[in-house]
Amino acid sequence: MSAGLELVLITGMSGSGKSVALRALEDAGYYCVDNLPPELLLSFVTLEEQSATPRVAIAMDVRSAASLPQVPAQLAELAQRGIAVRSLFLDSTTDTLVRRFSETRRRHPLSARVRGAAEATDLHRALVDAIELERELLADLRERAHVIDTSVIRPAQLQAHVKSLLSAPSNQVTLVFESFAFKRGIPVDADYVFDVRMLPNPHYEPELRDLTGADAPVIAFLQAQDEVERMYTHIEGFLTAWLPALARDHRSYVTVALGCTGGQHRSVYLVERLAAAFGAQWTTLRRHRELEGRTHAP
Repeated sequence: MSAGLELVLITGMSGSGKSVALRALEDAGYYCVDNLPPELLLSFVTLEEQSATPRVAIAMDVRSAASLPQVPAQLAELAQRGIAVRSLFLDSTTDTLVRRFSETRRRHPLSARVRGAAEATDLHRALVDAIELERELLADLRERAHVIDTSVIRPAQLQAHVKSLLSAPSNQVTLVFESFAFKRGIPVDADYVFDVRMLPNPHYEPELRDLTGADAPVIAFLQAQDEVERMYTHIEGFLTAWLPALARDHRSYVTVALGCTGGQHRSVYLVERLAAAFGAQWTTLRRHRELEGRTHAP
């Protein structure tokens, strides 16, 4: 058997982009299987080990709801066998999922299990109920996986997110620093959220308005503000104090989200600065949700 098999398990909400993520992994050289029944997981992995397949990606969803509770124990068994297992959970807000199902006119996999689903006058309520039921059924898998919020990102951004996450080492904590705009919603995948809207805003400086927090004039402006320095010091101190404990808890990824009004200046600046500071000791990734999908590793 191959001791070097890498397994990526993709789960998540229906309509959240699992097929997009799976295509990204296929492009990256993974052997991909969609909707594998959990009952077949262990035997399938054994077969791929014997075939010396180096990298495998499997997507599971609520269509296998009855057997999904088996998965956490199966993943623990695979880890004991020396297989590098990474779990990704794709999520979106309920409003986003309702809109996507409405636009595509697809039926939710659990719609038949929700009372009133067949009543044309209550289709919206039935869809919301199906989505909330799905959240309950997948809660345990979500708790054990790295969550990716796909609510406001395009397919190309999601593919970039998946590839950057899997390029990071699997044997240590990876810090994901993400900037965002509060006006577009808080990322549902964030482990920690810091609100930096009270800091001086470069938007009100005409010469800085069209720039971003990664541009030198904006950096100079923010570095000159005492409040910005205090905010950075407090966030840096908090993370420094608690990251070792998170690492001991066997966390693979920790997402730190920083939000300002537009997600263009203050949050971007702090993400860049924090990622640079922690990059000396930890694997770090940067995401700027509002800046046209600019996702990269240092």
